[in-house]
Amino acid sequence: MGMAGRLGAIAKDAWRLVAHSLSGRLLLLTLFYVMVTQIVIFVPQIARYHRGLLDNHIETAEVAILPLTELDREKFSIGLQRQMLARAGADAVMLKRPEQRELFLPEAMPSHIDLVFDLRHDNLLVEVMNALDCLFEGGDRVLRIIAPTHIQGAETIEVIVGEQPIHRSLVAFARRAVWLALLISLATAILVFASLYLVLVRPMARLTRAMVAFRENPEDPQRIIAPSTRRDEIGVAERELAVLQRDLYGFLQQKDRLAALGAAVAKIQHDLRNILSSAQLASDRLARLDDPVVQRLVPRLVSSLDHAVALATATLRYGRADEHPPQRRRVRLAPLVDEAGEAAVAAQAPEARFVNVVDPALEIDADPEQLYRILLNLIRNAAEALASAKARGEIRVGAERDGRQVRIEVSDNGPGIAPAIRTRLFRPFAGSARAGGSGLGLAIARDLARAHGGDITLVSSDTTGTKLRIDVPDRAEG
Repeated sequence: MGMAGRLGAIAKDAWRLVAHSLSGRLLLLTLFYVMVTQIVIFVPQIARYHRGLLDNHIETAEVAILPLTELDREKFSIGLQRQMLARAGADAVMLKRPEQRELFLPEAMPSHIDLVFDLRHDNLLVEVMNALDCLFEGGDRVLRIIAPTHIQGAETIEVIVGEQPIHRSLVAFARRAVWLALLISLATAILVFASLYLVLVRPMARLTRAMVAFRENPEDPQRIIAPSTRRDEIGVAERELAVLQRDLYGFLQQKDRLAALGAAVAKIQHDLRNILSSAQLASDRLARLDDPVVQRLVPRLVSSLDHAVALATATLRYGRADEHPPQRRRVRLAPLVDEAGEAAVAAQAPEARFVNVVDPALEIDADPEQLYRILLNLIRNAAEALASAKARGEIRVGAERDGRQVRIEVSDNGPGIAPAIRTRLFRPFAGSARAGGSGLGLAIARDLARAHGGDITLVSSDTTGTKLRIDVPDRAEG
């Protein structure tokens, strides 16, 4: 590759860097806006300079013919008059008086006039157009300039000149102005770019690098950004990004722990069930004994074994995430509530009072088996709350249809849920409202409700009791 090819490749890479980076675009935009500002300044400036050149020709012509107006013109030779007017750069000068016109002609009168400039009235727009016309179209034209004069007794002075000297001076001035504008634009762009780069672009680049690095390995805590002490928007963004990355890192750690727990539980599933089966057989044989002490202890043993089997099954089911999609159909809600209530209350709080106030005619569009599990988990939690309080309480289940969804409320008059637990109530292994609980019941129940397009929410909880609401919308039509 030749020198030209290498230079072309370098220029192409530089343009790609400038055009596709935030700092490069900022530099281009700054340079562009400064250039626009310089152009806005340049146009009236060039117009004033052009007007100054015309005024200079008028003043020079006045100085040249002033001796001829004050003294007898015949005292000056024709050659001297021509020399004086030639030094003024004028082809002809005419002085207008109230009664007459005086013509001062060094050479023959031009055969035609190309442009007439009347300087008796100031008009910036006209001056701008005249200057631009001279700059881009001027050259060999003949000009007639009319202006007021300071010569005593005269009203105006008219000067006929060639445009070539004016055009050359204007082009030279424009060239100097353009170079100066480029220099100012470049210097301003570099200063503005450097300031914005240090204040804005470099911190944003740091944020970008931190996000990219964290995305590549979000489980590496060393890649969490260390926020600066800035108090502006960049500082806020850095601190919020650090919080987000730390939270995500924590969630990933929890996910890994849960995955490891699921794998470990799956490995011991077979042995655990065998052990529990053997224990259940032994408890059945113990139940046949007539010993009063044995009869008093066996129900507790059976209940503990049932809890262990239920916990193992729920843990395996949640870890495998093998829930089938809801098989929805129209079913009556009240019988499901009765069945779930009897099973939960009898096992957890036999002394509690269960009240089903659901309208017997109310139908719900849901999977009966999954809805039963949702109700069983919520009613069981309420029964366990009453049992832990060692008080005879009441569990009430009600429901109503609200448009195309059914709202089910499960409430109890137990001791309520601790405020510290409410924010993580539906998180597995973190949201149990009782000591020794896993929190899987509410987590599974919410997952099942959300599979129906609904949700479970905590309505209220205080020392007078707890109320949970289940929302189950109907299937979309069509």
